[in-house]
Amino acid sequence: MIDGLIVEFDKALRTLFAAAPTARPRPGSQRLEAELSESERNHTAALMRVNHCGEVCAQALYQGQALTSRNASVRDAMETAAWEETEHLNWTEQRIAELGGRKSLFNPVWYLGALSIGLVAGAMGDAWNLGFLVETERQVERHLQGHLDRISSNDERTRAILEQMRADEIGHAKAALDAGAHELPLPVKAAMRLASKVMTQTAYYL
Repeated sequence: MIDGLIVEFDKALRTLFAAAPTARPRPGSQRLEAELSESERNHTAALMRVNHCGEVCAQALYQGQALTSRNASVRDAMETAAWEETEHLNWTEQRIAELGGRKSLFNPVWYLGALSIGLVAGAMGDAWNLGFLVETERQVERHLQGHLDRISSNDERTRAILEQMRADEIGHAKAALDAGAHELPLPVKAAMRLASKVMTQTAYYL
């Protein structure tokens, strides 16, 4: 048990303070940097900070869900999704640096909150656990589409990252549905949207 706790604590430290790994090349890295105004760069950096914050939350969420899941195949699905989210962490962090931005000051707070939610979701049973994953990915997919609509049409480097992230999130949701996810009640979905709104609006500035 102690070894397990050390491993999980190490995951948290790596998510919050270490450079995230990636097996895939960062989307758009070979494309030319767009000529953006200062306000456009600041706006895009803030949006990417929000996305990075969301990926920090995803790591914590999947970690909590995997810890309390009763089914090995569900745990494997969570770990697979978590790995792709780790790549998203890498891509968003690099893009933030290129744009001259910074990561959210509240990342440790978001991480602890998402970990708690993940632990509860996993304890509710695998079908509901998967259902929570589906709804999370659906909301993130809509959120990414909104960012694609808000960034400069010339910013191909940022756009490529967001498009690949969106495709990955859609794939995670489909995999969870195929594994037997239950549809969450509407009040739960509404509460998730409210929590997401608080996080994204705060992370845009801080």
